[in-house]
Amino acid sequence: MFKGFKKKFIKVNKGKVFCRFKGNGPPLLLLHGYPQTHMMWNKTAPELSKYFTVVVADLRGYGDSLVISGGRKHINYSKREMAKDMIQLMNKLNFKKFFVVGHDRGGRVAHRMARDFRKKILALSVLDICPTLDMYETTNREFAKAYFHWFFLIQPAWLPERMIMSDSRKWMKSCLDKWSGNHKFGKAEEAYLKSFKQTKRIHASCEDYRASATIDLEHDKKDRKKKLNIPIQVLWGKKGVIGKQFNSIKIWQKYSNKKIIGKAIDSGHFIPEQNPKEVIKQLKNFFLNY
Repeated sequence: MFKGFKKKFIKVNKGKVFCRFKGNGPPLLLLHGYPQTHMMWNKTAPELSKYFTVVVADLRGYGDSLVISGGRKHINYSKREMAKDMIQLMNKLNFKKFFVVGHDRGGRVAHRMARDFRKKILALSVLDICPTLDMYETTNREFAKAYFHWFFLIQPAWLPERMIMSDSRKWMKSCLDKWSGNHKFGKAEEAYLKSFKQTKRIHASCEDYRASATIDLEHDKKDRKKKLNIPIQVLWGKKGVIGKQFNSIKIWQKYSNKKIIGKAIDSGHFIPEQNPKEVIKQLKNFFLNY
């Protein structure tokens, strides 16, 4: 599914990050969401590599990348620490400045990268998320029902882990089906399960969510008034929760001095797999004209 892409484990400070890369144009880092891996870009990365040097990577705790303990206050899965992995990865690949796209959890990592490493990020595209702080602060009954996993996965270890471990395939499939509207993921689904069924990675993914509800909110509150000064694109699934419950453009505009651009895509949550042609079109137009 990634024909012609080189694959490599890159040593970063806390371990090794798995990635694939291909292309000759400006560097573009693609970051995946939950409960997936870099494989979620299999329908978009090959075409994008005709215009960019595309790097697809597994986040800390996911896919084949490093897994470490959560640490005090879940700090090792804070988006700040996960962002550092990706900055170090791109430095090792000799990309000092680059574009970044983040879907779902990857979008939260990308947002933190843009905040903490402002001189590294040329432009940012986030897919089907609003900032974590806003989503928690505006939580209501409808959001809690739709995103119940946010509140399930942050429960103390090992309650959610053991429940997921009892049938990891069923849990993963229920997430994919519910959030996509029963889209078929094909071979990629087995790739997701290969890593997601591992106990250490189930735990790591829970730590990711626990960090978002604790240490990440502390970081975000401290930075609330600091606006970004880079181009930001916001894409969301027309049929998903973000599209139905949030005014994405208005919310993201609070975080930037530049005008936010974006649009709804005819899709559920997993936009790059459900509508890859439109995603490719939007990313090309944004980054090639930023």
